[in-house]
Amino acid sequence: MKDCEEPLPEEGPDPESRWGLIFDGAVNAYGNGIGAVIITPKGTHIPFSARLLFDCTNNIAEYEACIMGIEEAIDLRIKVLDIYGDSALVINQIKGEWETRHQGLVPYKDYARRLLTFFNKVELHHIPREENQMADALATLSSMFERSWTTSRGFTTLNSSFKVRNTRLGHPTKIKRP
Repeated sequence: MKDCEEPLPEEGPDPESRWGLIFDGAVNAYGNGIGAVIITPKGTHIPFSARLLFDCTNNIAEYEACIMGIEEAIDLRIKVLDIYGDSALVINQIKGEWETRHQGLVPYKDYARRLLTFFNKVELHHIPREENQMADALATLSSMFERSWTTSRGFTTLNSSFKVRNTRLGHPTKIKRP
């Protein structure tokens, strides 16, 4: 009997197809949120967002967003991925072009680089903020979700009449802390 949650080895997209990932993090007075959008080879957008329930810097939020998107791409069994972000620091540290001086970012960079080994081909690209509006909107909206909302079966209930799917991360990504 097949476990419906676990795809069979032959399932998944064409391993030669090129997919895109755009990510962004938001740290503001309302809270911290992350957003990522996976773009299929046919141009369909698959959005992901999460509210971070821990204090962090903008750079950590950017790493969290990038890692969330990469993990979702792995779950979708994508093998060729172009990653786009407006954080020059995150893009260039993951590429190995910039040194990671802040010790708190080293585990994030290392984890992101380990995740990239799941792909046959990956390219990272820095893009202007203006080209990152969808991921930015997801991150900003996620940062504004109130913590007092009730959760049932992974859905957050608003006034008992509207439901929205939003992940709430109460701890940093699964990285080894220094």
